[in-house]
Amino acid sequence: MQKAIKRLIDIVLSLIVIVVFLPIWIIVAILIKITSKGPIFFLQDRPGQHKKIFKVYKFRTMKPGSDKMVKGQEVMKDDDRVTSIGKFLRRTKIDEIPQTLNVLKGEMSLVGPRPERIASLEEYDDKISKRLNMKPGMTGLAQVSGNIYLGLQERYKFDIYYVEHFSIWLDVKIIFRTVGVVLFGEDRYVDKCLVNLNSSQRGASL
Repeated sequence: MQKAIKRLIDIVLSLIVIVVFLPIWIIVAILIKITSKGPIFFLQDRPGQHKKIFKVYKFRTMKPGSDKMVKGQEVMKDDDRVTSIGKFLRRTKIDEIPQTLNVLKGEMSLVGPRPERIASLEEYDDKISKRLNMKPGMTGLAQVSGNIYLGLQERYKFDIYYVEHFSIWLDVKIIFRTVGVVLFGEDRYVDKCLVNLNSSQRGASL
Protein backbone atom coordinates (compact mmCIF):
# COMPACT_ATOMS: atom_id res chain seq x y z
CA MET A 1 0.00 0.00 0.00
CA GLN A 2 2.80 2.40 0.92
CA LYS A 3 4.53 1.75 -2.42
CA ALA A 4 1.31 2.72 -4.26
CA ILE A 5 1.01 5.91 -2.20
CA LYS A 6 4.68 6.68 -2.88
CA ARG A 7 4.09 6.35 -6.62
CA LEU A 8 1.03 8.63 -6.45
CA ILE A 9 3.05 11.26 -4.56
CA ASP A 10 5.83 10.96 -7.15
CA ILE A 11 3.45 11.64 -10.03
CA VAL A 12 1.57 14.52 -8.39
CA LEU A 13 4.63 16.37 -7.06
CA SER A 14 6.60 15.85 -10.29
CA LEU A 15 3.81 17.38 -12.34
CA ILE A 16 3.62 20.31 -9.93
CA VAL A 17 7.39 20.87 -10.12
CA ILE A 18 7.37 20.74 -13.92
CA VAL A 19 4.52 23.25 -14.21
CA VAL A 20 5.68 25.63 -11.46
CA PHE A 21 9.32 25.61 -12.56
CA LEU A 22 8.64 25.78 -16.32
CA PRO A 23 9.84 29.42 -16.53
CA ILE A 24 13.06 28.38 -14.79
CA TRP A 25 13.51 25.52 -17.28
CA ILE A 26 13.31 28.04 -20.12
CA ILE A 27 15.68 30.54 -18.49
CA VAL A 28 18.22 27.83 -17.62
CA ALA A 29 18.07 26.41 -21.14
CA ILE A 30 18.81 29.85 -22.62
CA LEU A 31 21.69 30.48 -20.20
CA ILE A 32 23.27 27.10 -20.94
CA LYS A 33 23.15 27.75 -24.69
CA ILE A 34 24.60 31.27 -24.53
CA THR A 35 27.39 30.45 -22.04
CA SER A 36 28.80 27.29 -23.62
CA LYS A 37 28.58 25.12 -26.69
CA GLY A 38 26.77 21.83 -26.49
CA PRO A 39 23.35 20.40 -25.65
CA ILE A 40 21.04 21.73 -22.95
CA PHE A 41 20.56 18.36 -21.31
CA PHE A 42 23.07 15.77 -20.16
CA LEU A 43 21.93 12.17 -20.48
CA GLN A 44 23.81 9.25 -18.98
CA ASP A 45 23.06 5.57 -18.46
CA ARG A 46 22.57 4.70 -14.80
CA PRO A 47 21.49 1.50 -13.02
CA GLY A 48 17.99 1.68 -11.61
CA GLN A 49 15.87 -0.67 -9.54
CA HIS A 50 17.10 -4.26 -9.85
CA LYS A 51 19.99 -3.03 -12.07
CA LYS A 52 17.67 -1.99 -14.91
CA ILE A 53 19.58 0.57 -16.99
CA PHE A 54 17.93 3.90 -17.81
CA LYS A 55 19.02 7.32 -19.03
CA VAL A 56 19.07 9.95 -16.29
CA TYR A 57 18.27 13.55 -17.30
CA LYS A 58 20.13 16.60 -15.97
CA PHE A 59 20.77 20.13 -17.15
CA ARG A 60 24.29 20.12 -18.59
CA THR A 61 26.71 21.76 -16.16
CA MET A 62 30.02 20.71 -17.68
CA LYS A 63 31.89 21.50 -20.85
CA PRO A 64 31.13 19.16 -23.78
CA GLY A 65 33.17 15.95 -23.56
CA SER A 66 34.15 16.54 -19.92
CA ASP A 67 32.79 13.16 -18.86
CA LYS A 68 35.41 11.57 -21.12
CA MET A 69 38.36 13.78 -20.06
CA VAL A 70 38.93 11.88 -16.84
CA LYS A 71 36.62 8.90 -16.86
CA GLY A 72 34.89 8.30 -13.54
CA GLN A 73 36.53 11.25 -11.79
CA GLU A 74 34.34 12.90 -9.18
CA VAL A 75 33.41 16.53 -9.82
CA MET A 76 35.16 18.69 -7.23
CA LYS A 77 34.07 22.07 -5.87
CA ASP A 78 36.34 24.17 -8.14
CA ASP A 79 36.48 21.72 -11.05
CA ASP A 80 37.43 23.61 -14.21
CA ARG A 81 35.31 21.21 -16.26
CA VAL A 82 32.19 22.86 -14.83
CA THR A 83 30.79 25.85 -16.75
CA SER A 84 30.14 29.21 -15.10
CA ILE A 85 26.37 28.70 -15.05
CA GLY A 86 26.95 25.05 -14.16
CA LYS A 87 28.46 25.97 -10.80
CA PHE A 88 25.29 27.83 -9.87
CA LEU A 89 23.04 25.03 -11.11
CA ARG A 90 24.94 22.45 -9.07
CA ARG A 91 25.00 24.54 -5.89
CA THR A 92 21.24 25.15 -6.03
CA LYS A 93 20.47 21.60 -7.27
CA ILE A 94 18.58 23.10 -10.23
CA ASP A 95 20.55 20.82 -12.55
CA GLU A 96 18.61 17.89 -11.06
CA ILE A 97 15.13 19.24 -11.90
CA PRO A 98 14.87 17.42 -15.28
CA GLN A 99 14.92 14.15 -13.35
CA THR A 100 11.25 14.81 -12.66
CA LEU A 101 10.84 13.37 -16.18
CA ASN A 102 12.53 10.17 -15.00
CA VAL A 103 10.14 10.13 -12.04
CA LEU A 104 7.08 10.49 -14.29
CA LYS A 105 8.37 7.65 -16.48
CA GLY A 106 8.62 5.44 -13.41
CA GLU A 107 12.40 5.07 -13.67
CA MET A 108 13.09 7.09 -10.53
CA SER A 109 11.30 8.28 -7.41
CA LEU A 110 11.44 11.64 -5.67
CA VAL A 111 13.13 9.91 -2.73
CA GLY A 112 15.51 6.97 -2.88
CA PRO A 113 19.19 6.05 -3.15
CA ARG A 114 20.90 8.32 -5.68
CA PRO A 115 21.68 6.56 -8.99
CA GLU A 116 25.38 5.83 -9.42
CA ARG A 117 27.54 5.15 -12.46
CA ILE A 118 27.23 1.68 -13.98
CA ALA A 119 30.91 1.02 -13.26
CA SER A 120 30.16 1.26 -9.53
CA LEU A 121 28.18 -1.98 -9.68
CA GLU A 122 31.44 -3.93 -9.92
CA GLU A 123 32.23 -2.92 -6.34
CA TYR A 124 28.85 -3.90 -4.89
CA ASP A 125 28.62 -6.79 -2.45
CA ASP A 126 25.36 -8.39 -1.33
CA LYS A 127 24.84 -5.78 1.38
CA ILE A 128 25.38 -2.73 -0.85
CA SER A 129 23.26 -4.30 -3.60
CA LYS A 130 20.24 -3.80 -1.33
CA ARG A 131 20.23 -0.13 -2.39
CA LEU A 132 19.03 -1.38 -5.80
CA ASN A 133 15.89 -2.92 -4.32
CA MET A 134 14.10 0.42 -4.65
CA LYS A 135 13.96 3.01 -7.41
CA PRO A 136 16.76 5.58 -7.33
CA GLY A 137 15.72 9.00 -6.09
CA MET A 138 16.20 12.67 -6.90
CA THR A 139 17.09 13.06 -3.24
CA GLY A 140 17.82 10.59 -0.50
CA LEU A 141 18.66 10.06 3.13
CA ALA A 142 22.40 10.54 2.55
CA GLN A 143 21.79 13.77 0.64
CA VAL A 144 20.10 15.36 3.67
CA SER A 145 22.61 14.02 6.20
CA GLY A 146 25.73 16.00 5.32
CA ASN A 147 26.11 14.45 1.88
CA ILE A 148 29.31 16.19 0.70
CA TYR A 149 31.03 15.38 4.00
CA LEU A 150 30.20 11.66 3.86
CA GLY A 151 32.47 8.95 2.54
CA LEU A 152 31.11 6.50 -0.02
CA GLN A 153 30.62 3.71 2.52
CA GLU A 154 28.75 6.11 4.82
CA ARG A 155 26.39 7.07 2.00
CA TYR A 156 25.77 3.40 1.31
CA LYS A 157 24.83 2.88 4.97
CA PHE A 158 22.21 5.62 4.72
CA ASP A 159 20.88 4.14 1.46
CA ILE A 160 20.58 0.66 2.94
CA TYR A 161 18.89 2.04 6.05
CA TYR A 162 16.36 3.82 3.84
CA VAL A 163 15.56 0.68 1.86
CA GLU A 164 15.18 -1.42 5.01
CA HIS A 165 13.11 1.20 6.90
CA PHE A 166 11.12 2.81 4.08
CA SER A 167 7.93 4.61 5.03
CA ILE A 168 5.90 7.47 3.60
CA TRP A 169 6.64 9.49 6.74
CA LEU A 170 10.40 9.05 6.22
CA ASP A 171 9.95 10.22 2.60
CA VAL A 172 8.06 13.30 3.79
CA LYS A 173 10.83 14.18 6.26
CA ILE A 174 13.50 13.74 3.59
CA ILE A 175 11.60 15.96 1.14
CA PHE A 176 11.24 18.76 3.70
CA ARG A 177 14.89 18.41 4.74
CA THR A 178 15.88 18.61 1.05
CA VAL A 179 14.17 22.00 0.80
CA GLY A 180 16.25 23.10 3.78
CA VAL A 181 19.47 21.85 2.18
CA VAL A 182 18.72 23.77 -1.03
CA LEU A 183 17.88 26.98 0.85
CA PHE A 184 20.52 26.90 3.59
CA GLY A 185 23.23 24.55 2.32
CA GLU A 186 24.48 21.14 3.45
CA ASP A 187 26.70 22.55 6.21
CA ARG A 188 23.65 23.21 8.36
CA TYR A 189 22.74 19.53 8.49
CA VAL A 190 26.11 17.94 9.26
CA ASP A 191 25.71 15.71 12.35
CA LYS A 192 21.94 16.33 12.29
CA CYS A 193 20.83 13.03 10.81
CA LEU A 194 17.17 12.15 10.48
CA VAL A 195 17.95 8.60 11.64
CA ASN A 196 20.30 6.75 13.94
CA LEU A 197 22.16 4.22 11.82
CA ASN A 198 23.09 2.25 14.93
CA SER A 199 19.51 1.85 16.01
CA SER A 200 16.23 0.76 14.53
CA GLN A 201 14.71 3.91 16.00
CA ARG A 202 14.22 6.83 13.66
CA GLY A 203 15.90 9.89 14.97
CA ALA A 204 16.01 13.58 14.80
CA SER A 205 13.56 16.27 14.00
CA LEU A 206 13.52 18.35 10.86
